[in-house]
Amino acid sequence: MDLVFSDEQEMLRQSARQFLDTECPPTHVRKMMADDAGYAEDQWKKMAELGWMGLSFPEEYGGSGLGMVELGILFEEMGRAVMPGPFLPTVLAGLAIDIGGSEKQKQRYLREICAGRLKATIAQVEPNGRWDALGIELPAKKDGKTYQLSGTKTYVADAHNAGLLVVVARTRGKGPEGVTLFLVESQQQGVKTTLLRTMDQTRKLCEVRFDNVMVGRDAVLGKANKGWLLLEQVIDRARVLLSAEMCGGAQKVLDMSVDYAKVREQFGRPIGSFQAIQHKCANMLLQTESAKSATHYAAVALANDAPDAHLAACMAKAYCSDAYRLIAAEGIQIHGGIGFTWEHDMHLYFKRAKGAEIMYGDASANRELVAQEVLDRPVTPHAGPA
Repeated sequence: MDLVFSDEQEMLRQSARQFLDTECPPTHVRKMMADDAGYAEDQWKKMAELGWMGLSFPEEYGGSGLGMVELGILFEEMGRAVMPGPFLPTVLAGLAIDIGGSEKQKQRYLREICAGRLKATIAQVEPNGRWDALGIELPAKKDGKTYQLSGTKTYVADAHNAGLLVVVARTRGKGPEGVTLFLVESQQQGVKTTLLRTMDQTRKLCEVRFDNVMVGRDAVLGKANKGWLLLEQVIDRARVLLSAEMCGGAQKVLDMSVDYAKVREQFGRPIGSFQAIQHKCANMLLQTESAKSATHYAAVALANDAPDAHLAACMAKAYCSDAYRLIAAEGIQIHGGIGFTWEHDMHLYFKRAKGAEIMYGDASANRELVAQEVLDRPVTPHAGPA
């Protein structure tokens, strides 16, 4: 595995940073926080023209045919800018279609996503708040050639902007076996979306109600009753992309804190000269670089279908969830009173850190998955002393 970024990947990073510095300054982020839509359509079109929507999708559907590493670079830069909007849920829904969709489904939806004409999201979590298979309770009752969906999904990212929902439903049983994914267009009769008011308004979340929504067998994504296996692959990618986003935010918080420590004076000297502040910055740097390493390896592992890709994704999400939250909190401490004010940008990163921490499982949940993965592995025999 090549753990060094290529010249082309660095060019992608530089171009993304230039675009986001221009198109997504803090003033834009704050404006979108106050806007129910949470994104600007003209900016979305510019991103589509740059090829960002289809970056990781096959060329035959209008994508660029790149992989998780390039997508991770893009998300790291978006995290640095605290970019709002439906990019993450749209990419994840597109990945679900790319991995498990039929040719007809890819032609119908993936092309539209790559062109920027369709926004999508995954409706997984229910009022029970669980991210695992046992949390999937919304029933999809089969009636001949159709399925009837009734129930509620909550904390669905940008559902109010999405034209397509990947709905995770239960077709039988209680565990992973019996979960099925459905492609449901948001304008379909019986689908009602309500915008929620949450702490992090840079990422809009919704409640979606399904009232006897009827879909045909052609709406099944992948195989019926085998949807959790498909969803797990998408969730691993979600963990890595969120981790990359958190790395970008952590780096920005560190940069802001170091710059502030150099100019803010106390007792006639810069606060950066005090050992307590120096140790905080040193620990923040250590956590940021460790998070980047874990995330980059996980992206490379997924891109290469490595045997430990799932383990790497869970490790990255577990570490980054804790690291970003702690780094953002330390950044506020270094800034002192001004760090707690609405006028300063530090709170944008702290709120994003708290929101991203719990998506697709917090640090504790992902550490549990790491433990399960490690304990399930066969024991490697060790040779005795020579």
